[in-house]
Amino acid sequence: MNINLFDYKLPERLIAQFPSRKRDQSRLMILDRKSGEVEIHPFKHIVNYINNGDVLVVNNTKVFKARLLGNRSTGAEVEIFLVRKITNDSSEIWEALARPSRRLKTDEEILFPKYSVKLTEQLRDGRWRVEFKSKFQREKIISMFGHVPLPQYIKRDDISSDIRRYQTVFADSSKTGAVAAPTAGFHFTKAVIDGLKNKGVKIVETTLHVGPGTFKPVQVDNIHNHYVDPEMAELSGEACKILNQTRKSNKKIFAVGTTSVRNLESAVFTDNKIKPQCGLVDLYIKPGYKFKIVDHLITNFHLPKSSLLILVSAFAGREKILDAYQKAIEAEFRFYSYGDAMLIV
Repeated sequence: MNINLFDYKLPERLIAQFPSRKRDQSRLMILDRKSGEVEIHPFKHIVNYINNGDVLVVNNTKVFKARLLGNRSTGAEVEIFLVRKITNDSSEIWEALARPSRRLKTDEEILFPKYSVKLTEQLRDGRWRVEFKSKFQREKIISMFGHVPLPQYIKRDDISSDIRRYQTVFADSSKTGAVAAPTAGFHFTKAVIDGLKNKGVKIVETTLHVGPGTFKPVQVDNIHNHYVDPEMAELSGEACKILNQTRKSNKKIFAVGTTSVRNLESAVFTDNKIKPQCGLVDLYIKPGYKFKIVDHLITNFHLPKSSLLILVSAFAGREKILDAYQKAIEAEFRFYSYGDAMLIV
């Protein structure tokens, strides 16, 4: 399939630059993937569409201030965007995007007040191995000089409220590791969660540390030649037990976000049962994929020609998705990370 089949025109004014005043005051489009019909509600009405015995699968990863702004010895500014730690021992070797990559040199020190980090090896696509002197030093640099890693289509600097709002209410400090947020979770509040629990809905936490590849554009004509970057995922035995019981009871599994979908669908599935996993996942879901686990999907509105738009098209059908997006544009929905939500049933 040609990537141009996943294009649409979005007025720039509909790209949300700030979150809604309250999380659950965002809007919700409900798309019936069989009929293509849509309804529009406040997000908090989602409680009405998830029933007793159903499961809501959320991503509890926590975003850290991955964007570091330092200087070369010449004084020139350098951005170090941390991606992930690439050693399992006590050493602090990280993979990072460094800009401007072409001007940087191996073994060059990038300077921060009182601290420095070393670029030890150039990798592909503007990525480098970056070495911190210690875990303590890394944590200090992130704390003092780190910025919230807002996506590039948010045309402003990060502000103090982004530390809280570019994070879901499910974020667990012990699961820190994402450099982009699982944004479908932004809309949930304690009131919404309590409403679901009071109906007998189970909340299952999983972890997928979202990487910068979530924003990587598809740069090939044929979508089947694209690949997605691997991301660390965890699906516990307890989560699998609940999910398997849910399927056995013919109840529904609602995935909050494309990251939850990829985590669930990449899990080993044998004897009609979901098995635990912990490791890198690189599942690329495109039209023709047969979903094994996810019944319904809660997601935001995605960029044109992106792997995320391709994923939701695989779930609901390309034409139905693009038609729903056009209706969202006509209804002045807010798009992308800080925008509104869609429930695909």
